[in-house]
Amino acid sequence: MSEKTPLLHYRLTSTSGPEPKDVSRPQRGATAGKHGRRSKEKTARKLGVVFGVVMPTLLSMFSVVVFLRIGFVVGQAGLYEAVVMFLVAYLIITMTVLSVCAISTNGALDAGGAYYMISRALGPEFGGSIGIMFFFANVCGSALYVLGLVEAIMANFGIPEDGAAAVAGLYQVLPSGYWWALLYGTALLFLCFVVCLVGAHIYAKATFIIFIIVVTVLASIFISFFIVGPIVVIVPERSVLNSTSLNSANYSGFQLRTLEGNLLRDYTVDYTTGTMMSFATVFAVMFNGCTGIMAGSNMSGDLKNPSYSIPRGTLAAVLITFITYNFLSLLAAWTCDRHLLQKDYSFLRDLNIWPPLVTIGVYSSTVSAAMSNLIGASRVLYALSKDNLFGGVLALARKTSQSGNPWASVLVSWLLVQVVLFAGKLNTIAGIVTIFFLLVYAAVNLACLALELASAPNFRPSFRCFTWHTCILGILGSLVMMFLINAIYASASIAFMLLLLMLIHYLGPISNWGYISQALIFHQVRKYLLMLDVRKDHVKFWRPQVLLIVANPRSCTGLMTFINDLKKSGLYVLGHVKLGLLDGLPSDPLQNHYDSWLSLVDHLNIKAFVNLTLADSVRHGVQNLLFITGFGGMRPNTLVLGFYDDCTPQDHLQGKVLLSTGHGLDTASPSIDPREQRSPFFPNVRGAEEPKDLQEEEYVSVIADAVKMGKNVTLARYFDHHRRMSGPFVDVWPLNLLRPDRRGYVDICSLFLLQLASVLQESRAWSQARLRLFLCVEAGCSLKEEEETKLRVMLKELRISAQVQMVAWDQVVALHWQRRGRTERGNLLEFAQNEEGMERQEEEEAEKEDGIQQFPNNAAQLTDEYICAVNNLIRRHSAPQPAVRFLYLPRPPADTNRYCTYLHHVDLLSQDLGPTLLIHGVTPVVTTDL
Repeated sequence: MSEKTPLLHYRLTSTSGPEPKDVSRPQRGATAGKHGRRSKEKTARKLGVVFGVVMPTLLSMFSVVVFLRIGFVVGQAGLYEAVVMFLVAYLIITMTVLSVCAISTNGALDAGGAYYMISRALGPEFGGSIGIMFFFANVCGSALYVLGLVEAIMANFGIPEDGAAAVAGLYQVLPSGYWWALLYGTALLFLCFVVCLVGAHIYAKATFIIFIIVVTVLASIFISFFIVGPIVVIVPERSVLNSTSLNSANYSGFQLRTLEGNLLRDYTVDYTTGTMMSFATVFAVMFNGCTGIMAGSNMSGDLKNPSYSIPRGTLAAVLITFITYNFLSLLAAWTCDRHLLQKDYSFLRDLNIWPPLVTIGVYSSTVSAAMSNLIGASRVLYALSKDNLFGGVLALARKTSQSGNPWASVLVSWLLVQVVLFAGKLNTIAGIVTIFFLLVYAAVNLACLALELASAPNFRPSFRCFTWHTCILGILGSLVMMFLINAIYASASIAFMLLLLMLIHYLGPISNWGYISQALIFHQVRKYLLMLDVRKDHVKFWRPQVLLIVANPRSCTGLMTFINDLKKSGLYVLGHVKLGLLDGLPSDPLQNHYDSWLSLVDHLNIKAFVNLTLADSVRHGVQNLLFITGFGGMRPNTLVLGFYDDCTPQDHLQGKVLLSTGHGLDTASPSIDPREQRSPFFPNVRGAEEPKDLQEEEYVSVIADAVKMGKNVTLARYFDHHRRMSGPFVDVWPLNLLRPDRRGYVDICSLFLLQLASVLQESRAWSQARLRLFLCVEAGCSLKEEEETKLRVMLKELRISAQVQMVAWDQVVALHWQRRGRTERGNLLEFAQNEEGMERQEEEEAEKEDGIQQFPNNAAQLTDEYICAVNNLIRRHSAPQPAVRFLYLPRPPADTNRYCTYLHHVDLLSQDLGPTLLIHGVTPVVTTDL
């Protein structure tokens, strides 16, 4: 790691974030420690293209299949289907290699290989779950190669079972049986463990020697096909009952008749397992010869230049193995009869010019493949432990030696491979290993596909020989073959991966790697936002899109939670205005606050965005938020403000701890260095003696500005201690109680009240609440029944279920008319009884729906006595106490000198009513049309 953070991060990302610091250790040696770690890392990274990638990949692929299963594949499937199998297998792995090359050349790689690529591309959930699957794949693969080596040893030196000593050769001296085979496998695995425990550089040196041996053996095999003449090979005829007898099979040399006999399939019983073979089971065994493509990627932490070495080395190894496998299959089908291929998997030894040479090649290549998978498993486990995705479960695997070798991960991997050895037979676990590797390959292709589709500017790999088509082919090919091999194992492995994904998502720590899901979501959201045309808006699909202005979140958590219930899958934005100007400041002071607000959103479990602004006044700040919040058709249509009163705000976040970060929500965290503290920080609530940030006139001006801008306005009062569903009812008073001279119930604002109350009732938390609609009438009015009938019809047309209660308010209205005079009241009653006058009034209201209504002069002289009487009326008709009330908020007066009087009237109207929403709607929100 470099000592300075570069301006451009050329790495995919850091592996696990900062390591925990030891506060008891002096910090003076920090620089020396960094130099030590850098030199240690430099020492650990020694390998180049050939030793680090080509040789491990070739040796991992040239193992069991090339020496012990080429005859099995051709003998069971025939040459045609064998070639098809190789084409399908290499199509899958070539697509995967292209994806690996693309990802590995897009930034610096660290230890972990495929896990590191997937986790840094798809995020910790996918990366961690696939990493565990990849770890198990390498563990099972190592066990598979050890079992293959035991099988080869027993074929050469094992005493045949069940009294078949007559067919035992001179060197067949080793006891046979399940437990003896397990003992031999344990001893061989321990040898691999010792080599891997020493370190990757010893492994690389060992692989070089083994590579020379394997190349020599392969050359001798190809030469033998052309030199050795026709011979008869003695084949032990093994039955399912383990009885053994002698039989013969022919090596005919290059004969057209032999080739024709091996072209088509002839699936029989596998003599090692006693099970009937099929295309899927043979493919599962054959595919293990192709799973070594990640051997070089697994060594990424030990490579000098992984981005350079992995593409070149892996592609070269894949091409070499493909040519070798197909050429060897052709030679076997052309020279060996079907009986020899099916009954003697080690026939290459009998045909070789010097038979012991093949035995040496089998042993050396299989040991190398077993070591490759063992060291690969340990590196993946070490990377998982460093990323701390599973908490302290993998803490032991994080330990390394002085040279940087993760000896603890090697130890754990060795123990798990030992457990898998109890399976006993190579072909038994071949299907499981293949499915694990196919799942990993599908994930690698998915990671590359996601990066390509996200169109992120920083995804520009130097390797460009790939497209999204190759990624799709790799994914589909891997998944299809998984289910063809064994649908049960495939389904179980996917279910296990999804379980791990969910565990990491909900229990794992938050990483700083970057999430591909965020890039994909951004890509799709941008596309759909462009398609969200505001010109196509219709009232049928209206939903509340709320901007809640929050002065200090410490005092309004109840309101924030309530508005989350009210939004009805609409836009919900938390807005905050910080007073100040950028003039004289070195940077934007709000950028560091977003993490705190987003952490609070997570803590409250609400679905909201956050938008902060800097302004010289609250009014200008709210204007800015109303102008700029949202995109396209997703813009707030409703402004929610806390009520302006003299109540002292209460701190509801004192002592609370965020589950996502483990940090407190208090002003300071004494256990954390202030320079590194990133825990949520909000200022203390305002004291009783401290002045407010805005005055009454400015508060009413904010309301007036919102109405001018065509926004609905809601004032929320007494939500400090609000709890969901604290009462069985939601009360709605749709009449403008501060304008008793207006009798209309069916105006835009009243319908907006009904719509919001209905939306609240439809939310899950309020589904048990019942609406109560209060209709204020005069007891002696002849229109009482007509108004009630009209209101019920309207509710039915709007599909709103509510209890309608008639409230006589003669005495309350009398207080108002005593001030206004008897003459005006008589004229109004006379006009109210005139049907034509009522219809004309409704038509005038309907004509105003298309635009924003102008502010009236509001000449009505309201007395405190009248407003207090209305307040008492509301409280008298509130038994039982409702959970929340919806009241009609009159628009602010046109005369700014009357702003304080307006606010005073609204204050008296809603005083001591409990949780109350005062609502003024300016846009149509309901319709009776389909």
